[in-house]
Amino acid sequence: MNRNILPRLLMSAAALASLGACTTVGPNYAGAPSAAPVSAERAAFLRGGERTTTAAPIARWWEALGDPQLDRLIDDALAHSPSIAMAQARITQARAGLAANKAGVLPTVNTSVSAPYINIPGNLLNPNSSSDRTDMQRYSLGFDASWELDLFGGTRRKVEAASDRAEAAAAGLADAQVSLSAEVTRAYVGLRARQAALQVLERQGVIDADLVSLAEQRLRLGTAPQQPLDQARAQLAQSEGQIASTRAEVTVLTDQLAVLTGAEPGTLDSALASATPIPLPPSEVAVGDPALLLRSRPDIRIAERQLAAANADIGSAIADRFPKISFLGLLGTGGGTVGSLTDTGSLIGLILPRISWTLFDGGRGAAKVASSRGAFAEAEGKYRATVLSALGDAETSLTRFGSDRIELGKALEAEARTLNAARLQQQRFIGGTATRSDALGAERQGLQASLAAQNARAELTSDYVAVAKALGLGWAPQTPEK
Repeated sequence: MNRNILPRLLMSAAALASLGACTTVGPNYAGAPSAAPVSAERAAFLRGGERTTTAAPIARWWEALGDPQLDRLIDDALAHSPSIAMAQARITQARAGLAANKAGVLPTVNTSVSAPYINIPGNLLNPNSSSDRTDMQRYSLGFDASWELDLFGGTRRKVEAASDRAEAAAAGLADAQVSLSAEVTRAYVGLRARQAALQVLERQGVIDADLVSLAEQRLRLGTAPQQPLDQARAQLAQSEGQIASTRAEVTVLTDQLAVLTGAEPGTLDSALASATPIPLPPSEVAVGDPALLLRSRPDIRIAERQLAAANADIGSAIADRFPKISFLGLLGTGGGTVGSLTDTGSLIGLILPRISWTLFDGGRGAAKVASSRGAFAEAEGKYRATVLSALGDAETSLTRFGSDRIELGKALEAEARTLNAARLQQQRFIGGTATRSDALGAERQGLQASLAAQNARAELTSDYVAVAKALGLGWAPQTPEK
């Protein structure tokens, strides 16, 4: 055997590998296009209002509400919610796909051991043989390696696309965190608002029952007709219906919070049974600027990374139309005995370079490139739409938030005036210048004003949640795996 066979095989492989330094085909990604130009003069949101600042907002925006119980619920949700687990699983899948594509630039090495038994006609190997059949036992031990050179960067483009999609999956986790923190806060605010409303409605129900009793007394005494009694009973029935509906909503929202935190319905019944005030946003809210919004919204990051992946897919499709060079290497020993497996004298070496090029495919390659370019155009349009939608969400939520501040102020003013009127009417009743029905009616109007004020508080906080979600807050950067 020629003992220089192994060095020659290695030299041949190195020579072929040197051909893989060609330029990568396809368009290079230069960054996402500006979907909604933000001019240098526009340093703040148009609808920010006087109570917002351009300072960078904090990621854990809900802590500004000052409600420790809400903080615990959101922490539990971010740790145990199935939606977060699903987003993390998508990251794992995407990173595994990236690792598989990276492995595509490496050779594939296999090993095999075989011991076939062969029975053939005797004259097949020796025409002069008088034996009808010949038995043969062969043994072989071999290693083979195959490698396709990435001449035109098709594999590198696939790695780029897989990397971009892995980053999009990571941004998907951030997007899930943003949505989940907003959902938990909305449900919590809704729960506290329903609990506060229930207290008001239960007091209103007591008043309505008293008004029914007074109307019945007047009817029996003949000092009032049937109509006031019917009106009082209808009012009581309406209040009782509202109480039943509000109690059901309290239960539904409590169960919703349990599910959002990854627990079974009913788990939080005792922890959330006691009513607490509706949390209110701070008097001044940091919202940053439009440029910061574009960097912090995870859905924009997802769309941008998908656009980059679509661009890399074009290069991969173009590379498929160029020649491919691969080689197969083989080293093996063998013979008619088991000892021949370790006999270096029986070593066999083979290297087989191969060039393949599809000369005619009926236009399939060109169609694949055209399809990739179309997918890129679609991804570019989606990116532009995502950015515009994000800017629209931010401006809309800020507009509503500013309006709700005014609405809450007016509701509190109306509540104070109505409650004051109820107190005066109560004093008149005590002084004998007003009836008990008048005092109860005034108190009922005060409760209605209090209910409107509670709803205004909840609406303001809910729109604060909408602002935080529109700004893409609620997620923390993840440490990438190496």
